[in-house]
Amino acid sequence: MKRFKRIFVVVIDSLGIGAMDNAAQYGDEGSDTLGHIDASVDHLLLPHLEKLGLGNLCALNHVKPVAEPMAYYGRLNEASVGKDTMTGHWEMMGLYITKPFKTFTDTGFPKELLEELEKRTGHKIVGNKSASGTEIMDELGEHQIATGDMIVYTSADSVLQICANEDTFGLQELYRCCEIARELTLKDEWKVGRVIARPYVGMKKGEFKRTANRHDYALKPFGTTALNLLKDKGLDVISVGKIFDIFDGEGLTEGNKSQSSVHGMEQTIEIAKRDFNGLCFVNLVDFDALWGHRRDPVGYGAELERFDEKLGELLPLIKDDDLLLITADHGNDPTFKGSDHTKERVPLLAYSPSYGNCKELKERNTFAVIGATVLDNFGLHKDKDMIGEPIEELL
Repeated sequence: MKRFKRIFVVVIDSLGIGAMDNAAQYGDEGSDTLGHIDASVDHLLLPHLEKLGLGNLCALNHVKPVAEPMAYYGRLNEASVGKDTMTGHWEMMGLYITKPFKTFTDTGFPKELLEELEKRTGHKIVGNKSASGTEIMDELGEHQIATGDMIVYTSADSVLQICANEDTFGLQELYRCCEIARELTLKDEWKVGRVIARPYVGMKKGEFKRTANRHDYALKPFGTTALNLLKDKGLDVISVGKIFDIFDGEGLTEGNKSQSSVHGMEQTIEIAKRDFNGLCFVNLVDFDALWGHRRDPVGYGAELERFDEKLGELLPLIKDDDLLLITADHGNDPTFKGSDHTKERVPLLAYSPSYGNCKELKERNTFAVIGATVLDNFGLHKDKDMIGEPIEELL
């Protein structure tokens, strides 16, 4: 018998809460996303997260512990190798990743890959570096229009992005080239999580604008996930934000694209007003993309405050037979060296109005306890190759 009819899993993308024991293997010893943001800002007003127990979980200047937290609270460690978005989310839903997805942030893509991509597509390549999409568009857009070259670039994530003018290069041609890139990057030594088509319009610097015709070519999960099992049972599996791209649509019954993290919370609030039976899985990416990678602790703190405000609108919509799980997928300490993710523990806040006397949960050694808990709630069992055990205190 299920206890909860609706479960909401909200991922604050990159909100780590301190380095894992093996962080030194990743060059991340001493990282602490939330702690260092808290120490870097003059204020961090998170009244709703405070009531749930965030200050009981972490020693923070601006978020205090409370005597009677509204949520169970605990720390999760990542079992998989790697510290990227896909690894974190796939592990949450039961997969154990032994080979991290490739990133080319510091080096650009290897010559052999670019030569093969040029040969197969018939277009020369410019760029080949880690860059902001808007900045590289301004830098190389006029050249791209004049020559028909492709702008290829990456970021701190495991992505290969191809940027081209929608009118002069052609949208279908851009998609064709991305499909070739996806095929090439299935090789282990070039295996990125996603290839992304980045079309834009405009004819000169300062006027270029991205269009809504972005298309992600993601790897499909290599095994059965909790999402597949829920969908196969006839339950609703609703995604908000990047979740659809992260799982390439696998195991989902509904996808909702978000324009921002605030918009993602607004979509979640609207979904909470609906009647459904199953899981709503939410990713809020701005924390990572706009503030973590750009090493902006003040901007990150302000984004947390905006999240907390929307959380205040969501909480009254959570019913006695609902469960809200708030967590993260990795760290991205905006005060740390470089611009990469950081190997950190992540928080877990578990709230239902039906709970009473909420306490600290013991520290878990995998994010997969989230998917396992969701499955157990609906009377389902994980496949033999999946990892994670349900958190009994929550059910």
